[in-house]
Amino acid sequence: MQPTEHHEHGARAARAGHAPHELPIGGRELTTVALSATLHCLTGCAIGEVLGMIIGTALGFSDLQTIALAVVLAFAFGYALTSLPLLRAGLTLGVVAPIALASDTASIALMEIVDNGVMLVIPGAMESGLGDVLFWGALSFALVVAGAVALPLNRWLIGRGKGHAVVHETGIHGGLSPRTVGIAAVIAFVFGSSVLLAEALDSDPAADGAGHGAVVVGSDA
Repeated sequence: MQPTEHHEHGARAARAGHAPHELPIGGRELTTVALSATLHCLTGCAIGEVLGMIIGTALGFSDLQTIALAVVLAFAFGYALTSLPLLRAGLTLGVVAPIALASDTASIALMEIVDNGVMLVIPGAMESGLGDVLFWGALSFALVVAGAVALPLNRWLIGRGKGHAVVHETGIHGGLSPRTVGIAAVIAFVFGSSVLLAEALDSDPAADGAGHGAVVVGSDA
């Protein structure tokens, strides 16, 4: 976004009763802003991804159809979470739409690529049902990994006045607090990692062989 466009967005925010925020240019402050932006983006992405996976799995969609639905919903909810606070603050849809597109598109796109890629790589994840712990564990793990991968991208974009910097410049924010989303992400990562580790150990042939050997020796004694 050009400096004149930043000024116009700032002027609109000021007219709506919000003062533009000055963005850090580097260091820990920039990382903190990027983390907050990533967690905000992850919220919409997670809502859409989970709904897409649930609907696609419940309706028996193919892997490709389920992923396509999840991606569409992730973008829809991601844009919505950015747009609603701006609309409530009095900005018009014509002003809000470009801000949401500039703010979230790159981040959500990367998250979706990583998230769905992880789901496809984990054995049995896409084939598991809604009642399977593997489905929820794999999805939880994939979303957190996607958020972690998107963090450097968001930091890079914000440092150059792009991405979430466009929203930050308006001084208008909404949605769940980054702290709440961060705690949920940690819980999701622990849960997902535990499920995948248990699944790996349960399907490990070497571990199964060792277990059977122990039973045989015990019975001979």
